[in-house]
Amino acid sequence: MDIQTLTVWIQGRYAALKAGKETGATSTELALITGALLVGAGLLVLAIRTKLMEKIGIINGG
Repeated sequence: MDIQTLTVWIQGRYAALKAGKETGATSTELALITGALLVGAGLLVLAIRTKLMEKIGIINGG
């Protein structure tokens, strides 16, 4: 997973959520956008953790 791609995607979902609130989107629409945002955040955490574990492995491996 590419961290930069996930970050840009999350920024897009956040902008959609903010725009939805301002335009009066239904609670269902906002819930779907929020759910996608949470999934993206989870994937970002996983990608960062994986990248850090690779770096730690390189340092410990020598």
